[in-house]
Amino acid sequence: MLKIDCPFCGPRDEAEFRCGGESHIQRPGPHDAVSDAQWADYLYMRQNPLGWHFERWLHAAGCRQWFNLARHTVTHEVRVVYAMTAPKPQVEATEVRS
Repeated sequence: MLKIDCPFCGPRDEAEFRCGGESHIQRPGPHDAVSDAQWADYLYMRQNPLGWHFERWLHAAGCRQWFNLARHTVTHEVRVVYAMTAPKPQVEATEVRS
């Protein structure tokens, strides 16, 4: 089971959390100038990397706070946990172990 270090409650089991999808997605605007293609891209198109991925998580069974984290999609290593308002951090590449 994945251990996630909640920035408000400390380390907890993955079962207490809910993934909210990819983080750092910018909503297009202004709303009256957005094309259907731009809106569809915003709603449905997401990254699916083999490597580091930035995600939003909710501590659903705890403090109910949202936060971001960087998780490796192959190893599930969580490298950094940070506030929703913080900028996307740089994450160093690591060797992928199969």
